[in-house]
Amino acid sequence: MINLEAGMDGVAWRGFVYTIFILNFVFACQLLLLPPLVSAVGDKPGNSAELFERVSQSVKVKRYSEALDDLNAAIEADPTLSEAYWHRASILRQICRYEESEKTYKKFLELNPGNSAAEKELSQLSQSQSALDTASNLFETGGFTKALDYIDKVVLVFSPACAKAKLLKVKLLLAAKDYSSAISETGYMLKEDENNLEALLLRGRAYYYLADHDVAIRHYQKGLRLDPEHGELKKAYFGLKNLLKKTKSAEDNVNKGKLRLAVEDFKGALSLDPNHLAHNVHLHLGLCKVLVQLGRGKDALISCTEALNIDEDLIDALVQRGEAKLLTEDWEGAVEDLKSAAQRSPQDMNIREALMRAEKSLKLSKRKDWYKILGVSKTAPVSEIKRAYKKLALQWHPDKNVDNREEAEAQFREIAAAYEVLGDEEKRTRYDRGEDIEDMGMGGGGGGFNPFGGGGQQFTFHFEGGFPGGFNF
Repeated sequence: MINLEAGMDGVAWRGFVYTIFILNFVFACQLLLLPPLVSAVGDKPGNSAELFERVSQSVKVKRYSEALDDLNAAIEADPTLSEAYWHRASILRQICRYEESEKTYKKFLELNPGNSAAEKELSQLSQSQSALDTASNLFETGGFTKALDYIDKVVLVFSPACAKAKLLKVKLLLAAKDYSSAISETGYMLKEDENNLEALLLRGRAYYYLADHDVAIRHYQKGLRLDPEHGELKKAYFGLKNLLKKTKSAEDNVNKGKLRLAVEDFKGALSLDPNHLAHNVHLHLGLCKVLVQLGRGKDALISCTEALNIDEDLIDALVQRGEAKLLTEDWEGAVEDLKSAAQRSPQDMNIREALMRAEKSLKLSKRKDWYKILGVSKTAPVSEIKRAYKKLALQWHPDKNVDNREEAEAQFREIAAAYEVLGDEEKRTRYDRGEDIEDMGMGGGGGGFNPFGGGGQQFTFHFEGGFPGGFNF
């Protein structure tokens, strides 16, 4: 029993010693930590100066939370410490926590009525808050340039550490297609906080719209490592991966000669993001080339024009559009495009050859189409050409068309001229090659051919039997 009581006394004694130790520790902490946070307590102005110096240093290195923690602790210890309110209000204004800042300025003015400096800063706060709201509204309605003015000239002047304003500025730069500036701005933000998810997302988008896809993917991946469930980062990352997959599929099908599949892949890739101009210009060009190969001139013309609308200096697109115009028999348009391409790239022999083809086609388009006049195809045998000629010559002989003799004579001349070329194997071959044979008397309507005499070349027509009406040819 005596031993038990002795044991109990020992436990009580150890508890008492432990309690004394804790009390002394708390007291020591109060002596060490509380004075720097309190300015006027105990009439120790040195402590106040140390507090505001520490707050100033925190602000310089952009540790605003630490500065606010110090000021909040000081105000809690001494609610009449007016200078702490002023510093707190200023910091809150700089980081655009406007409602808290306004309340703090007003508390300072209660303690220091009529302070002009505080009243001025309160006015700046109001201007900055209003400018930020206006910029946000302009962003939603498409007024990007004006919104940027509000951010740069008002908000970030009075609230230089406003993260919301900085993010809005980057979004405005992206909307205005100023991707290089967006990259610069987000670079500054990531120097302050390398794990800023919004900055990583927006910087990735800027690289994306510059078609620097590898760098964009790295930004998205870093953000997703920090937050795997971030909705916007996931959407941007997988959207880009899908675009690259579609693009590669289109290019692979072109290399394999599967042109119709390539057309569908190019169209699928273009549908993913119509605003991605830096990448879509190459998709439009790729699609145009495939459509030209397939002989689909009208569709190719649309695709190449889309590419040139994005980049008017894209010579390859200009050449391909010229080829598309040849397919649609727009000879003059083809010559115009190919001549422009040749002027920009005078050493490219392929372009010069394409231009020569276009110029030849244009020249041929302006001569008489003898096949069309006789109503036969370009592959028609001589026998078919002869039958067509006989039929038309009989139909349009002037003696058979007394009432419209003038028109009949003109038609008859055309028919005879067409047969003079197509009925002669050598002349037809030269004509098909595009050679100029007008020096042989052809020209259909010029001064060189008149089957009725009058000084022109005379033609002898040979029909079996006589021509109905008494004329023999």
